[in-house]
Amino acid sequence: MSLEQLYELHKDMVYNLSLNYLQNHEDAQEITQDVFVAVFRSMDKFRNESSVSTWIYRITINKCLDHIKASKRKKRLSFFTSIFGGDVEENTFRVFDHPGVQLEQKQAMERLFRCINELPEKQKTALLLSKTENLSQSEIAEVMGVSVKAVESLIQRAKSNLSEILKKNEG
Repeated sequence: MSLEQLYELHKDMVYNLSLNYLQNHEDAQEITQDVFVAVFRSMDKFRNESSVSTWIYRITINKCLDHIKASKRKKRLSFFTSIFGGDVEENTFRVFDHPGVQLEQKQAMERLFRCINELPEKQKTALLLSKTENLSQSEIAEVMGVSVKAVESLIQRAKSNLSEILKKNEG
């Protein structure tokens, strides 16, 4: 399969997963580019131990997690800079920008994704892969490198924790 075919086959999946992880159109586009740069650079290292799509899912999730960590570092730096003096970067907080959400649903979806973002990393990953990517538990297990039982547990805990977080944030 050519690199162009690989891109065409997987670009929407990468973009949609990134968008669901980051809830921002520009960030999702940036991650999509980063993922395919990484895929193209490391294609010779792919060992066929899993499917290409599973490999690309893993890269996408790792790129999203790296992006989130970098954003948190940027926010902390901005916070300390503002306390101790200095210039504060204007755009330090992510804006909810999901093109698939109708305007009247935007507030509810923004609240839901804000709560999803409070979940532990593995729970969030399992939940998003299950609910937004419609992957089976065995596919999620392969992507995450855990057992099917672990995925089942992660999804159950994610649902339970999300319910608690939503209740807590109702007020």
